[in-house]
Amino acid sequence: MKVIFLGTNGWYDTDTGNTVCILIRTNYYEIILDAGNGLYKLDRYVDEGNAKPVYLFLSHFHLDHITGLHTLNKFNFRQGLNICVPTGTRDTLEMFLNAPFTASISQLPYSVNTYELPNEANKLPFVVEARELRHLSLTLGYRLEIEGRVISYCSDTGLCENAIHLARSSDLLIAECSYKSGQSSENWPHLNPETAARIARDAGVRSLALVHFDAEVYKTLGERKESERVAREIFKNTFVTTDDMEIDI
Repeated sequence: MKVIFLGTNGWYDTDTGNTVCILIRTNYYEIILDAGNGLYKLDRYVDEGNAKPVYLFLSHFHLDHITGLHTLNKFNFRQGLNICVPTGTRDTLEMFLNAPFTASISQLPYSVNTYELPNEANKLPFVVEARELRHLSLTLGYRLEIEGRVISYCSDTGLCENAIHLARSSDLLIAECSYKSGQSSENWPHLNPETAARIARDAGVRSLALVHFDAEVYKTLGERKESERVAREIFKNTFVTTDDMEIDI
């Protein structure tokens, strides 16, 4: 199983990367976590001949997590696209994927199914657990169990019990790191390297990937490396991500 970080920025694109989007390539499925601007690079890895079903999990509807949906009409998913959203937000997705914002779902060159999670998780062909995280708007974290591996995804969130629950004993926790060491805000909950590492430590994960670096806070890749150093003091097996990084798990 391969994980490819198509976009690793939070908020907006800069020279350090595109907004957040992660591709998980499995034997039977292509799985996408969030649809920031990094989504436009998907066809560098998933070619036109791809015959695997594609599953896209949206954590929430802040623009840095959905703006890449505007590029969906450049792809040709032969087995269709399945979009998973928080329960009660199907109408929000359909409003955005429509005129005057972008091409409507009916105009895409492939079929699209939508699922509201956690209510419709039992309709998916692999095990998915979804729980609400601590953010300004309804935001889900995900736990995917597939092909003998567990990947947990927590973006955006402050420190909370649901993040620890979703991450428990996972092979890979992909967690946001919007703030630098010591930074926090009750008005805009996000993680910093210490809180992300505490989730990984307390959940007993194998490795922690830091992603979603706030573009206004992290202006260079070197600043990301400093947060990696801080996080490793709490959870040793931590690494920071950059656009187009590929790992095997």
